[in-house]
Amino acid sequence: MENGKWKMENSNKSIIRNLFLVFNFAFLIPCAFAQEQPPAPSAPREVKIPAVQNSELPNGLKVAVVERKIVPLVTVSLLLNAAAAKGELKDGLANTTASLLTKGTKTRTATQIAEQIEFLGGNISATANWNSTVVSVNVTSDKLEQAIAIMSDVVLNPTFAPKEIELFKTQTNDELTVALKQPGSLASFVASRYTFGEHNAIGTTESLKNIQQADIAKFYRETYLPNRAVLIFAGDVSRENAGALAKKYFGTWNNPKMSTPKIDAPQVPTAAMVKKMQSEPSKTVIGKILVVDLPKSGQAAVTYAKKLGLGRVNCFEEKCQLDATYYPSAVTNTILGGGYSARLNAEIRIKQGLSYGASSSLASRNDQTNLFARVQTKNETAAKVVELVAAEIERLGSGTAEETELTPRKLTLTGAFGSSLETTDGLAARLTDLYTFGLSADELNNYMTRVRNVSAEEVKKFALANLNGGDIIVVGDAKIFMDDLKKRFPTQKIEVISASELDLNREDLRKEKKVSGVTNLKLN
Repeated sequence: MENGKWKMENSNKSIIRNLFLVFNFAFLIPCAFAQEQPPAPSAPREVKIPAVQNSELPNGLKVAVVERKIVPLVTVSLLLNAAAAKGELKDGLANTTASLLTKGTKTRTATQIAEQIEFLGGNISATANWNSTVVSVNVTSDKLEQAIAIMSDVVLNPTFAPKEIELFKTQTNDELTVALKQPGSLASFVASRYTFGEHNAIGTTESLKNIQQADIAKFYRETYLPNRAVLIFAGDVSRENAGALAKKYFGTWNNPKMSTPKIDAPQVPTAAMVKKMQSEPSKTVIGKILVVDLPKSGQAAVTYAKKLGLGRVNCFEEKCQLDATYYPSAVTNTILGGGYSARLNAEIRIKQGLSYGASSSLASRNDQTNLFARVQTKNETAAKVVELVAAEIERLGSGTAEETELTPRKLTLTGAFGSSLETTDGLAARLTDLYTFGLSADELNNYMTRVRNVSAEEVKKFALANLNGGDIIVVGDAKIFMDDLKKRFPTQKIEVISASELDLNREDLRKEKKVSGVTNLKLN
């Protein structure tokens, strides 16, 4: 009996003790979450890039090497001045050519290329964008020579077999068919033509039909030239070894005696142009509103697109330098939509709950920069989101960012930059960006300091001078949001085009129609 009483008392004490711990823990929880301000960000880490060692082969191929022997990995990227071709309904030619490099050579089939790279534990890729073509391999340092042998074969000996061309076209057309039914991707295609005056790098279903083997071979012959290329090594490789491999596998790359095709030089902004743009900024955020009616779409895509007349990189007589707006524009973008805590996402997702995400980005060309802000939301809230996006862009130029916002946003930018340099492919990609515009590799070591030195006043000045006057493009089920859109923007002209009537090969976006035997090009 005494023993049973002891067990009961001990059990009661245990229950009381557990309840005490539970109640104390419950009181501790609110304390943990009661903190109103997150801890201050730690001091930024300095990133020091090893010296880039440059050399050149007799055929004009430039070789750049960055030794980093932390891990036994190497990335090799061949940068070619073979940018997205356009005109004569051949949009997507550069991307088609690049994509076919790994689909068969004079000595290897597409399957053999894939199997041999996989056997080495590496990967190979070839892509083209608006500025260049890049062929890359990633592999462990002990397999580097075998990988370079395959890489040189796909670059120097592609066959562009007809069956591979047709297969690529079929696959790309399938991807395009799906993409053009999605509000977000359709908005991107539309902005390329409507706002930026260019085309999507992969082309359209119509332009791909016009690309033939002869076009691909001609583009390859005229643009894949050693004196217009840079071979970049990053990782566990010495300058001597890299130079030997470059000479062995790319030294026989012929540089045709014929003159290099003339490339139109980008427009260099004069002092008068710069002054005009800075002194006469648009006073309204929205220049035009275009609605692309996509009936029965599950959601709507809201896009703000603005072509900045000045490039963030300016070139003259084959020499390039960063424009004064380069770093202020980068900081402005990261405040607007460059991350989870950026203004667009904070307002539209976190505060209003109208989207799963809102972001913005900048894309550089030699002679212009494209600003693109995007949000996907319900059709019912599309008009409200348009209003919120416009308000955030206006706020960038009308107010001054507080240091409590500016510092963390700049740290986000420098942190992402530092992280990208931790891998060999990230380091090679950063070098590729610089060499694309003919910039010095020293910019890698200047980046952190230059970003940190951007002031709130510079952000405001850049936003006021450059961000207003862009286009709002809304893709979605128009019958759901049009009335609301008109109410919120009663004085704004709103142009509407049916998605079924779009022609992405035309500047005015509208398909040609014949009325009484006469072609009607203006169907406003």
